[in-house]
Amino acid sequence: MAQALRVALAGLGTVGGGVIRVLDENRELITRRAGRPIKVVAVSARDRAKDRGVDLSRFAWIDDTAALAEAEADVVVELIGGSDGPALALARRTLAAGKGFVTANKAMLAHHGLELARIAEGAGVPLKFEAAVAGGIPVIKGLREGAAANAVARVYGILNGTCNFIVSKMEVEGRDFAEVLAEAQALGFAEADPSFDIDGVDAAHKLSILASLAFGTAPAFGDVAISGIRHLLAADIAEAAALGYRVRLVGVAEADGDRLFQRVHAHLVPNDHPLAHVTGATNAVVAEGNFVGRLLFQGAGAGEGPTASAVVADLIDIARGEAGPPFAMPADALATAAAADSGERRGRAYLRFTVADRVGVLAEIAAAMRDAGVSIESLIQRGAPADGSVLVAIVTHDGPERCVAAALERLRGSQSLTGEPLWMHILG
Repeated sequence: MAQALRVALAGLGTVGGGVIRVLDENRELITRRAGRPIKVVAVSARDRAKDRGVDLSRFAWIDDTAALAEAEADVVVELIGGSDGPALALARRTLAAGKGFVTANKAMLAHHGLELARIAEGAGVPLKFEAAVAGGIPVIKGLREGAAANAVARVYGILNGTCNFIVSKMEVEGRDFAEVLAEAQALGFAEADPSFDIDGVDAAHKLSILASLAFGTAPAFGDVAISGIRHLLAADIAEAAALGYRVRLVGVAEADGDRLFQRVHAHLVPNDHPLAHVTGATNAVVAEGNFVGRLLFQGAGAGEGPTASAVVADLIDIARGEAGPPFAMPADALATAAAADSGERRGRAYLRFTVADRVGVLAEIAAAMRDAGVSIESLIQRGAPADGSVLVAIVTHDGPERCVAAALERLRGSQSLTGEPLWMHILG
């Protein structure tokens, strides 16, 4: 049998420990599938004394994480996280040293993926990142290899399990955002500082990677329009349900001629769409190819088992000698696409206003819509709460997004509004 693939592992948190457990428990099966054993030989983490539930005595311990690049190993696995700092330093040193690199670090790839792809290709070594998007769902491999013969028109999906857990809970239990977020933190679904998740940044990192693979463009995280679910109310969830929709945080990337549209935003998803039935901390990605049609990838988007499984799948590919360009085509062939103007996009919208309960408010809102060229499909006002404010929900007819933006700008600073309006797109 061929020599073992030697692995150096940086980061021994939940996923790092999971990688060791997967390799231990499925050793024989993995060896048969890879054609040779895969063996961890060195590890690095911040705390050598911490009990991680696995036997670390069999591995060389290297205190300086960046020095893993010089370890007696064929591949380095990075599970530290962070777009810069030690993770990026390790990636650069490893690839420059002519060793393969496997990472679950979506932030680093979103910001530095093109640079790292060029280094890997120049050194003739693999750069793999299946675990960086959607945990154990093989969506990277699906786009890079399975859909390689297709021109992809659009890729979109639910890319953050924390947000999906929260909106699903709000949907089922009728509770408001802050209360459900606190529960998600207590259960470990949300971080102590949940900003990256609930403000859409994590999903945007993942979307920029998917867009690169789908459209043959350089990752462009800076071009992603981002908003999250922080301002969502239980009343919005209930209103959406009454209209035949469910609320989901959806990332959308779409080719628009020679431009690329990328956005992470709360959407109203029709009840008959597959994404409407993705609940809990689950992820789902839809890709639309010109020959294959609609592809749906769905499963656990995070956690020890799914993410570790994706990391080991990359190691198996490397053990088999499967490399190829990290972003489906050579880095120098990736296009630099300008950001598409969202104002020219057409669609329907859900708008929610918190307003003072007094005569003339609805007329003021309707006039702003009329003057901006927004056609109203329905307008609903719900009863007055104790603070004297009411909720007004509007669904628009199909029209340019710039008109909705103009209507909201006309209402900016109005004394009739007692809170910031909420704009959600209706997934078409």
